[in-house]
Amino acid sequence: MTSYMELNDTLQMLPPPPGSFIDREELIQHVGEFALSQGYVVTIKQSKKDKVVVLGCDRGGVYRNRRKPVDESSGELARKRKTGSRLTNCPFELVGKKEDGLWVLTVKNGSHNHEALKDISEHPSARRFTEKEVMLIKEMTEAGLKPRQILKRLRQSNPELLSTPKHVYNVKAKLRQGNLTVRRLKTLRPQASVEGNSQPSTTNEPSWRKRYPPRVPNLIGGRFVDSQSSISIDVINPATQQVVSQVPLTTAEEFKAAVFAAKRAFPSWRNTPVTTRQRIMFKLQELIRRDVEKIALNITTEQGKALKDAYNDVDRGLEVVEHACGMATLQMGDFASNISNGIDSYSIREPLGVCAGISPHNFPAMIPLWMIPIAVTCGNTFILKPSEKAPGACMLLSELAMEAGLPNGVLNMVHGTNDIVNAICDDENIKAVSFVGSDAAGRYVHERASASGKRIQANIGAKNFAVVMPDANVDATLNALVAAGFGAAGQRCTAVSTVIFVGRSKLWEDKLVERAKALKVNAGTEPDADVGPVICKPVKERICKLIQAGVDDGARLVLDGRQIVVPQFELGNFIGPSVLFDVTEDMEIYKEGVSGPVLLCMQANSLDEAINIINRNKYGVGASIFTASGAAARKFQAEIESGQVGINVAVPAPLPFVSFTGSKGSFAGDLNFYGKAGVHFYTQIKTVTQQWKDFLNGDGASAEFPSQDLLGLTPTMQPPDFPSNDTVSLGLNSRDFSNGDGASLGLNDGEFSSSDGESLPEKHSKDVIPNSGDGISPTVSPSNGLNWTLNF
Repeated sequence: MTSYMELNDTLQMLPPPPGSFIDREELIQHVGEFALSQGYVVTIKQSKKDKVVVLGCDRGGVYRNRRKPVDESSGELARKRKTGSRLTNCPFELVGKKEDGLWVLTVKNGSHNHEALKDISEHPSARRFTEKEVMLIKEMTEAGLKPRQILKRLRQSNPELLSTPKHVYNVKAKLRQGNLTVRRLKTLRPQASVEGNSQPSTTNEPSWRKRYPPRVPNLIGGRFVDSQSSISIDVINPATQQVVSQVPLTTAEEFKAAVFAAKRAFPSWRNTPVTTRQRIMFKLQELIRRDVEKIALNITTEQGKALKDAYNDVDRGLEVVEHACGMATLQMGDFASNISNGIDSYSIREPLGVCAGISPHNFPAMIPLWMIPIAVTCGNTFILKPSEKAPGACMLLSELAMEAGLPNGVLNMVHGTNDIVNAICDDENIKAVSFVGSDAAGRYVHERASASGKRIQANIGAKNFAVVMPDANVDATLNALVAAGFGAAGQRCTAVSTVIFVGRSKLWEDKLVERAKALKVNAGTEPDADVGPVICKPVKERICKLIQAGVDDGARLVLDGRQIVVPQFELGNFIGPSVLFDVTEDMEIYKEGVSGPVLLCMQANSLDEAINIINRNKYGVGASIFTASGAAARKFQAEIESGQVGINVAVPAPLPFVSFTGSKGSFAGDLNFYGKAGVHFYTQIKTVTQQWKDFLNGDGASAEFPSQDLLGLTPTMQPPDFPSNDTVSLGLNSRDFSNGDGASLGLNDGEFSSSDGESLPEKHSKDVIPNSGDGISPTVSPSNGLNWTLNF
């Protein structure tokens, strides 16, 4: 009869979790690795390579003895025979089927009829040789080496080889018979080191790049795989209207496979030392620097911004990678030693699990690098959905991440539009979502992700202001306004869209228009380009309509860039720098985010009026002031309601060691991007209180809830003798009491006096204080007042 312990061991051998996989080999590897962790070995029972694979248990473990037990009291002699052992077929069975291009694993029977292996080396298949080792045995045999010598040499290249000379003899016997067939269970091969992938993914040209136009693949479980979806979106060069690549609309099963890959990679990745994760980030920043030209050119080709802006896009993201290289100190918790007698308390920060990011088109490299390095270096796994308008930079960065050594499944990438966004928000395995994008989309993602219990951070609704005081430096201010307003064609979340001139704006108007006209509008790949095209035709049409709406509402259009034509790029989505003066708060162009090379100019009679205009606006990414007055700058800094404040700086976006702090309608969620807030967003805090000391043996155990007294936070004492009508208050008193007047059992920090007048310091709080009575035990009962009292 099976004992309870044996049954318990059997029950502990869990089947692998079902999921979706890219191919048959990945499914088998997943099942094999999980089986080894549970103490059993799987083998292929049946296989139709392109359709189905049936996996079963290899029956390894503790074999049953065929001999019947002998009753020693009967005196019967046991019949002498050779001891044998065998196992009936284990009922454990898994089925993998290919459905819609993916292999789906299901558990047909997850139970076993044997105990778990205590040591995997006990299994017979652990002593098998690989095909390469068999060929080496053949060569060394022909060279005259003996089995022990052969085994010694094999162990030089494979120290974990468990075979014995007997196994070498068996192989030699098969070789003499001309049999070179070698069985080797894939499940028993050593796992790849978590340090990374031995073969960089960029060594050979990916197959998806050999197509024209190339169809961007998904990254799932460390492999770039073409989507089975028949629907694709064209990625258009905004300067030429040529198709650069195609983005597939990832299927639901492919998304589930990406989530499953991230979930499967999380346990080993979270247990990887933070120093190892940092080394991968060091390598990643090195590789990004190596390929910065390739990444910047891809950004310009797909998004349109000038090459110098594309380089800046990569550089700002690279700063976050460098910041993540110091995660060992960024992720440190707090420690409080000896908070009470022999008790310490400390906090640690642990990763959340699977996280996801949704990035926009305007910063194809920087925004993903805001998310990925911090998330994965904290120990999370990550799923990224790049913009369908500019996915190429994310593909290049993901290839570099794999080359840097990021283990399979830690970073995954899926493409698509609304369906994938909804799937990210709804999937219960995803613990946190990072989003950067438009106002309406961001609020939708925040609401839907929050409803499913996820953490969410969303940078949305970009609108930035600059206040120009009469004493501002003219040349420096104009250069800053032009660069911040028209750089990257105004398609930046930190672009200055509105300038408020305090005093007379006419003094600035002509010079501002002159500087704006000097900017060169051209394709971003051209060396003299200052302003490139906007991302697509609908965006250009929207910007033109808003400019016209501003004119219709009474604004003065002093510089119109709507009709600009760029030679050799006549089909491009170009809009030249445009400047409108006399803009007011009730105009549509002021209320909406333009996201184009358009500068709105307003006038205020005082600094107070300018501050009120900004504070009334619902957005709050950044606000700057240009002035030579320290008093004006200090007033602006204190009274402005904006997440980021610049003083004589047009774009006050901080470096990564300080968080990007949008506010009001420009941010939705829990914690901001990067910096300390970013680390806190991707981690959860755990507090540990520990006590290490010798405990005295007691006569019994109390089932009472632990109190401060039990933790050693207050002195333990027996009450002195009180008159029968007296009570003792449990208030938080700190004064000294003499015997007989009543004693507080609160958090007292004074010394207590005994009946003999001796002082009892706090370190003797466990000593019994003598009293004149018989040491009557108190009982607690509530009084009619607010305090509890002790009745004796």
